[in-house]
Amino acid sequence: MTTLQIYDPFNATAVDSLLRSFFRPAPAESKAPRGIRMDVSENDASYVVHAEMPGVGKEDIQVAIEGNQVTITAEVKRAAEPAEGTRVLRSERHFGRCFRSFTLPVELDEATSSARFDNGVLELTLAKKPTATARKLTIQ
Repeated sequence: MTTLQIYDPFNATAVDSLLRSFFRPAPAESKAPRGIRMDVSENDASYVVHAEMPGVGKEDIQVAIEGNQVTITAEVKRAAEPAEGTRVLRSERHFGRCFRSFTLPVELDEATSSARFDNGVLELTLAKKPTATARKLTIQ
């Protein structure tokens, strides 16, 4: 048989843990990149990928297609170094390389696929390879 316990909201441990968590300083923001956020949609002939890449130049993006795997790599460069004698009070922007790799259900035709970059959004149109039709063999 289980025992019944009475809940006391003003128990010393409950109040202590509440106050400790309330006055705890907020964790520092990490310098790690957030990654590439994207939307993927599908139609009969292709997949369409919209990837957010703010602060990246068109020349700093590489897209690799291998079979049904797609890899997007980008490098965010610092616009300008702070001038000498300038003190940086807070820096939240990430500078460096980031990548995203994902697999799609069917093989892709890299020859007919296309990419377009506009206003910080990379749009990929990834054409599906035509499926091979089954062929019946005649037995001789």
